[in-house]
Amino acid sequence: MLEIGLVGLPNIGKSTLFNALTSGHAQVSNYPFTTIDSNVGVVAVPDARLEKLARALGPEETTPALIRFVDVAGLVEGASKGEGLGNQFLGNLRAVDALAHVLRCFESEQIAHVLGAVDPVRDAGLVETELLLADLELAGRIVRKRQKIWQSDPKVRAAEEQRFTGYLETLERGEPLRAREPGREELRELKALGLLTARPVLYVANTGEGASDWEPRLAAELGAPIVAISAEVEYELAQLSAEERAEFQAELGYSTSGLERLAAASFKLLGLVRFYTVANDKLRAWAVPRDTHAAEAAGEIHSDMQEGFIRARVAACDELLEAGSFQELHHHGKLRTEGRDYPVQDGDVVEFAFRSG
Repeated sequence: MLEIGLVGLPNIGKSTLFNALTSGHAQVSNYPFTTIDSNVGVVAVPDARLEKLARALGPEETTPALIRFVDVAGLVEGASKGEGLGNQFLGNLRAVDALAHVLRCFESEQIAHVLGAVDPVRDAGLVETELLLADLELAGRIVRKRQKIWQSDPKVRAAEEQRFTGYLETLERGEPLRAREPGREELRELKALGLLTARPVLYVANTGEGASDWEPRLAAELGAPIVAISAEVEYELAQLSAEERAEFQAELGYSTSGLERLAAASFKLLGLVRFYTVANDKLRAWAVPRDTHAAEAAGEIHSDMQEGFIRARVAACDELLEAGSFQELHHHGKLRTEGRDYPVQDGDVVEFAFRSG
């Protein structure tokens, strides 16, 4: 399951956004540190292809890919040294795949900004600094603890020592670990170590209810993906029935929801693709990194399927929709058989054959 951590200063609309995305009930008010516990919500990824497949194949059960959102208390300057409450919950972000950094891009007399004037570029730098300082402290502790192990077997441990000290040196230069452009294996190690600045980041420009000119300025200055969302409007939309929501979105000129835009940006940021399985009259969507081999994709469903992998029968989603069934595709010679090293493609519909036990 894709896991996204929501970070930002207090009073920027983060919990309102969380509630809008997850239909949750995180506390919201005009005071810093309203969020005193981490809020966690799981939502279905909007997926038009999955809906079309469900209509065409008529399964008894349809399960979309899922995103888990983790919303922690707002960070303030000095959070890495214990100021405010956000530092207490950084541990809840250690397992996330990416960070969605929410920035306030709206003025309001009713909602105080903890730093006075609205300046999302300043806010982005402040929160990034606090995350970097928290990582610096953690990386220092990790390196100090590993010193004896490295010294006990320097030849065997040389590569690990070089990597870990490299992480620390990057942070000491004031650079986030994502600046190292870690590969998949290194990123997995950094995640296991709990170092947050290694996570890919995108920015959510909370534009309030009115228009905002911050989005192009943020894109130019932050050098990361920007998703503009009005948390307040999205929250209002979330309270409506599907019919009312569609009508309201049309009035606002919204072609997609905030969740759809954030999910799409997150998938692109992490290089994920979606594939689909149909088994036992159950249709399900799965998200995996691009270039994941078929056997690894099977392992996302169950480890036994990866270990006992035999082959995969693969159909392109569009061709399956046109044919209406796997049997019809097979009849026309359009159902492919692939081996364990086949890189799963976005939109593949896959049947895995594997040895059980």
